[in-house]
Amino acid sequence: MSAVYQLSSCIEWQFAEVGELDARLRAAKAAGFELAEFHLWRDKPIDSLADALTETGMRLTSLCVDPRRSIVDPAEREAMLAAVGDTIAATRVLGAPDLIIASGFRVEGLSEEEHFANAVATLRAAADLAEAAGVTLLLEPLNTRLFATMYLVSTRLGLDLVEAVGSPNLRLLYDVWHSAVMGEDMAEVLAERIHLVAHVQVADMPDRNEPGTGDLDWAQVTKTLRDLGYAGAIGLEYFPTLPMDESLALSQRMLAD
Repeated sequence: MSAVYQLSSCIEWQFAEVGELDARLRAAKAAGFELAEFHLWRDKPIDSLADALTETGMRLTSLCVDPRRSIVDPAEREAMLAAVGDTIAATRVLGAPDLIIASGFRVEGLSEEEHFANAVATLRAAADLAEAAGVTLLLEPLNTRLFATMYLVSTRLGLDLVEAVGSPNLRLLYDVWHSAVMGEDMAEVLAERIHLVAHVQVADMPDRNEPGTGDLDWAQVTKTLRDLGYAGAIGLEYFPTLPMDESLALSQRMLAD
């Protein structure tokens, strides 16, 4: 693929026309991908996916810790850590991909300082589990359009949490679409901290479709990432509006050097 960055297909939403996720992996490989990602794993055919990964030689960049639990609610801390442990164990057969964590919702009655302290404590314990297993956790800020009371909807705050935890096994997932929904200036919020970002996902504004169908300046997005020094993969986490071959061709053009 002629792009600045290696692209990862979000098979949760792409290649749906071929059926189950193992078939989507094979379709992504046939389309030229070496990387793929999806969301939750408990409802997925893990053994069949493992076989498809072996057959195609593809690598999973990421999937989500499942079930989703809160990092800010002390009452859910043990459940969150159990979810991390279960996900690490269950997805080892898939090549130990990076594991995505969202924050959960704000807890009524807690101050900003208490939210932050609770998040750091939970993430530090989760990072210890990840370090012991040799995997990386990705903390993902979301947005208030989809999740009105979500705690982590700020890239700056997400990076602050990663810095406060101080573990090489906890990094940030920067989602261009979530960030744009929140009105963030990409260059500004990532300045001098791009080393804390281990994965980037993209979709166009406003409706989370393929790059080139909306309002974002993709030449500027890729230039900003390049200027900042980002060297990882880019996940195509969008809802296709075109047939997959056309959708991918458009995405590749928008993200090309």
